[in-house]
Order: sequence, then structure tokens, then C-alpha cells
Amino acid sequence: MAMKRSGGGSSSGGRQAAKFLGVSVLSGVVLAGLALPGVGAFGLAAKGTVEGFDELPANLRTPPLSQRTVILDSEGGEIAKVYSRDRTVVPLGQISPWMQKAIVAIEDARFYEHGAVDLKGVLRALNRNAQNGGVSEGASTLTQQYVKNVFVEEAGDDPDKVAVATQQTVGRKVKELKYAIQVEKELGKQRILANYLNITFFGQQAYGVEAAAQRYFSKRAKDLTLGESALLAGIVQSPSRFDPVNAPKAAAQRRNMVLQRMVDLKNITPAQAAAEKAKPIKLKVSRPKSGCITAVNGAGFFCDYVRQVFLQDPAFGKTKEARAKRWNEGGMTIRTTLDPQTQKSVQKSITDHVYQSDPVATAISIVEPGTGKVLGMGQSKPYGFGKDQTQINLSADHAMGGSTYGFQPGSTFKPIIAAAALEEGKSANQTYSSPYSMPYPSEIATCKGTWKTDGSPVSNENRSEVGPYGMAEATAKSVNTYYIQLLEDIGICPAVKMADKLGLKPASGATMEQVPSMAIGGAGGMSPLSMAAAYAAFANKGTYCSPVLITSAQGPNGKPLNVPKATCSRAMSEGTAETINTLLKGVVEDGTGKEAGLGGRDSAGKTGTTDGRKAAWFVGYTPNMAGAVWVGGAGDEVSMEDITIGGVYHGQVYGGDTPGPIWRDAMSGALEGRTAPAFDTVPGIDTGGSDKDKDKNKKDGKNKKGGGRQGNKPGKPGRAH
Repeated sequence: MAMKRSGGGSSSGGRQAAKFLGVSVLSGVVLAGLALPGVGAFGLAAKGTVEGFDELPANLRTPPLSQRTVILDSEGGEIAKVYSRDRTVVPLGQISPWMQKAIVAIEDARFYEHGAVDLKGVLRALNRNAQNGGVSEGASTLTQQYVKNVFVEEAGDDPDKVAVATQQTVGRKVKELKYAIQVEKELGKQRILANYLNITFFGQQAYGVEAAAQRYFSKRAKDLTLGESALLAGIVQSPSRFDPVNAPKAAAQRRNMVLQRMVDLKNITPAQAAAEKAKPIKLKVSRPKSGCITAVNGAGFFCDYVRQVFLQDPAFGKTKEARAKRWNEGGMTIRTTLDPQTQKSVQKSITDHVYQSDPVATAISIVEPGTGKVLGMGQSKPYGFGKDQTQINLSADHAMGGSTYGFQPGSTFKPIIAAAALEEGKSANQTYSSPYSMPYPSEIATCKGTWKTDGSPVSNENRSEVGPYGMAEATAKSVNTYYIQLLEDIGICPAVKMADKLGLKPASGATMEQVPSMAIGGAGGMSPLSMAAAYAAFANKGTYCSPVLITSAQGPNGKPLNVPKATCSRAMSEGTAETINTLLKGVVEDGTGKEAGLGGRDSAGKTGTTDGRKAAWFVGYTPNMAGAVWVGGAGDEVSMEDITIGGVYHGQVYGGDTPGPIWRDAMSGALEGRTAPAFDTVPGIDTGGSDKDKDKNKKDGKNKKGGGRQGNKPGKPGRAH
């Protein structure tokens, strides 16, 4: 029977037995890397676990560390930083020596003396934990912690994978130790320390010491002082508990503990420690700024479109998963087409004409003819999550973050009908009776057969608009019945094919409806970006170029990445494009778009207003820029009558009096100081009675269905100018 000491302690023989038991299972403890409260738990290191250790692969697959990506404009200016994890990887030489000493002192004081596992540290931890009856001290080395962080990094933002990577099981600890041994062999102490400081989490969304230095002190990691280094080193054990922003007292106590540990290890003198301990925590916090919400000059939606392109275009990866992985890993520099002068002008015009708090919104897209480069993109409801903000890109198709249905274009679709007719051999001097009102054609040819209508009426905006008209005057005045008769003459299929050549399709992704109301914009909702790109083909002598936003991209290693290129193809003959230029010049010179004219610079364009005043448009261009402006309700719920927009009262909103001036001001600023080339036009086109009803020309009519937060669903035939 064992003898007892006073106080109930075991005798010397009992202590020896316990020690023998501890030694007999030490290998299991080491393999598991566990700091357990008592020897009873040593049984976890079972035979199967040791065999599993031998079967584990020797190579640790280290995932690339996720870093911030920088998105730049065409001149190299920063638009925004985006990241899954805010991290900037730096070499050890760019990390303060104080920081290196502080992290080693508090996390693994014998780091330079032991291998992958610290046997003395294990015994010390076991002794203290047994005394305390719980896990008060761990025995993981810095190397083991680094390996654990690799597992967490590989798990990404998947909560199930993170749980597996951090679970307190013998199996995970065995795996961790096996890889730690390999890492010690292959990397050496300096690289392990650098990797650890770059991968570990310091709280406040900061991963790695460089991001942490920026977050808490607004400085580089290489410039950290002794006290700042001790503070950051102390955070690592529990980033929330020792958060100096939200728990400064606890953070100060932890900092002082790190300083004392550095004294014990003779890294610093007691006097140095005392001086730092006496100082209050002094932060200079840089709040986390991630994502397109931080974009400059209202370019949040352009930034988001870049993200959408990256996630969807095969140029950045063969699969959706591969592209998402590359985007989340970040560390890229992406150069874009955004022209800062154009973007500033777009944003100024928006804020001058439409208030963020208005019941309607406006969206503008500007592209470059001949290249497809998107030079500017903005809207009055900014990118965000608050009141009068949105994440819906009103310039984009639904698949690229836009509204569900887009917005019916009204009479801005008439030039597409005109181009189709010209390609079919119709003359620009073609005349039709163009009555004020007429029934839709009872039958009209489509690509699939014949469309039969019920004879619903279609009317012009003004009763004074009675033909006959030629194409030029009908376009300038936006005469609905002329374009219905023109479409009846050529059939719907040529118009559908022309729209396809110009990249026009419903923003919803659906097939364009082959209906007679196509002549006045009733075949589906469009996006401003697609309309701007289509009109750019008129400026580019009939060649359409698909929109492109990214000019170059570099990976974290500086290696260039493949980027998507614009696809350019001929949509119509040069002669047709020149005729459209002639027709649409008349719109801004003496038609419904007079308020959009640019004065001393050649410009052309077309107005459009949908039925119920749910949306209004102006789409126009010069030889070197094309832009589309949409104004409407964000949920197809606002009729723009008896309404104040941007502080200006409107009895009724027309494409000419609201989108037109927005387009004019945006384009004027974008083109300031740039060349002013002239259009190639066609002489001899009969403009007819252009003086007739000039006082009504500013009114550009209406068409069925419009606008919308979710866009507008295609509707039955209506009226449009």
C-alpha cells in the first residue's frame, strides 16, 4: 500500500509510477501534439494512429495565400482594392526585427533550438495542465502552428472545411506533426518564420503582419517599433480577446506579457521593457476597405462588372470553380479600360441631373467605337447596401449583375430597324403614308413563319404627325407609324438578324421576341451598355465590337494572365452606317434630340420614351465615343409624369428633355480636349418638311412597358417616339 504524504500527496513511489507512465506514452503525446489535462487521455495515441502517421503523404500542399487584388483604370490610377482576405505577402527582410523577436518570444521561445516538435515544451505543458486540471498551455511549435494555418487557408471560407481544419482530434494533430517535420526539413527556420508571419490572422480582417501593421498603425511592417511589435505578437493567441481597438486594456496587458517574455529571453533589457510598458496603446487605425463599394469616381459598378467578367470568362479559367478560386486567391493587378476623364464626366453629369434620393434613377455607359473599350459607367443609385443604394448594375445585362429584364428601349430601337431595311435594299428616301394612327399589320413575316395580330392600334405621339414621310424626317420626328410600315415591308427577320449582329439581345438572356412592336422597341428589355455598344457600330463604319473592360492582368508573381479580347465583326456595310449617321445627325440637329446636341462637334443619336413614361432614353455617339443614358423607375413602378428629378419639375418626361441633357453633359466633359472628327455622311437624303411642328419635336413619344428594379417584362404592342 502506498504511503501518503501530509496533505494527501502521493509518496515518492507513486510519483515515480506516474512519471514512468508519462514517459511510456510520451511518443503518443508527441505524435498527437496535444496538451492534455491528465495521463488518462494518453490512450488516444492508439496503434492505428501511429500506422496512419506512416501512411500520410510527405508533401504539404501549400495553397497560395489569398491577397488583395488592385483594379486600375486605363492610366494606372487605382479604382479599388478587392480581396477575400486582406493580406500583402512580404519577405522577412521587410518585417521589423522587433516583430520577429516578439512573435518567437511569445509563441515559441525555443523555436531556433528544436525541430518540428519541442519535447521540453510538451513536458512543460503537460506538467502545468495537470496542475491546473485543464488545458492552460499548449505545446504546438511555431512550425506546427504554421501548418495548421495552411490547413485553414486551404479551407477558405467554407465553414465545414474550416471546422475540419481546426478540430481538436488526434488524427489532425498527427497529420499536423507529419507535415511539420517535412516543413522543418525543406524550408528552414527563417522561411518558416516568414511564412508564419504572412499567413497568421491578426484580427480586424487583417491576415499577415503587413496588413496588420497597416490596419492598426497605418505603417509598413518593416517600420514597426518594439512596443507595436509586442502588441501585434500578443494578438495572435486570441485576436478577439486581445483586440486593441475593442479591448485596449486586455491588449495592453498582453503586450506587457510579451515584453516581459522578451526580457526573460534577453531580447531586450528590463529598462526597455519598462519604458514600453509605461506607454499607453497608441493606434492609427486604417479601417478595412474592401471591394467595389470603395471605388473612386462612382466606378463601383464598373468594378463589379470587372469581377463578373473575371468569374465568367473562360480566359481566366476553364471552370467556374477555377475562376472563383483564382479570384479569391487574389494578389492580382488588373488594368482596365476605364478612362478617368470620361468617368469623372459621367459621374458629374449624373449628380448634376439626378439626385440619389430621387424616385427614379439614371444609368450611363460610354464605349469606344472600333475597340469596344468601356470608357465610363455610372448610375445615380450608388453601389452599396444602404438607403438609395443598390447592388443592381442598371447598365448591365442580368447575367452580369444587372436587372432581371432590362429596360425596353422605345424608339432608340428604330435605327436598328432602319439599318436592317437599308441592308435589304430600301432607300433612305423610302416614303410611307404614316398616318397618325393605324392598326398593326394583320400579318407580318418572321424568321419562323408569319405573325398574325389582332389589329391593335399604334399611334404617333402627336396628332399633327401625319405623313407621308421619308426615312429622314420620320427618324427625326420619331414617327411610329412610319417604322411599323417599314418593318411590315421588310419583315421581322432582317431586324432580328441586324440586332444580333449588333450584340443586342434581351437583358434577361431570353430570345428576342419576333413581334411587330419591335419597330418601336417592344421586343424585350435592353441594357444601356448593350445599346451603347450597338450604336458604336454606326460610328465605326458598320463594324460592331463587343464590350471589353480588361486590358491586362498580372498574377501575384507578376506573370501576365490571359484576358478576354473584344470580338469585332461587320454588322452592315459602310454605306448603311454612313446613312444611319446622316439620319441620326438630323435627330440632334433638328429633331427630338436637339437638347442633346454637342454644338461644334459632330454627333448623332436617338431618343426613346416608353409607354406610361416608365423609362426614357437617349443613345448617341460621335466618331470617337458612343453612350447610352437611361432614366426610369427602379422597379417599373414610377410613371414619370408630374415628377421632380434632380430638383427640376417635369409635367412629362421625354427622352429629349431628361436623358438628352445628361448625355450631352457627360459626353462634353469626356470629349473635352480631344479631337473632333466629322462623320462620313450621305448627300441627297430628303429631310422633308423638317420645319413642321418644330414646337412638338422635343416630344419623343412612348412605347409599351418600361423600367424597373427587376426591369420590365416584354409587353404587348404600344406607342413610342
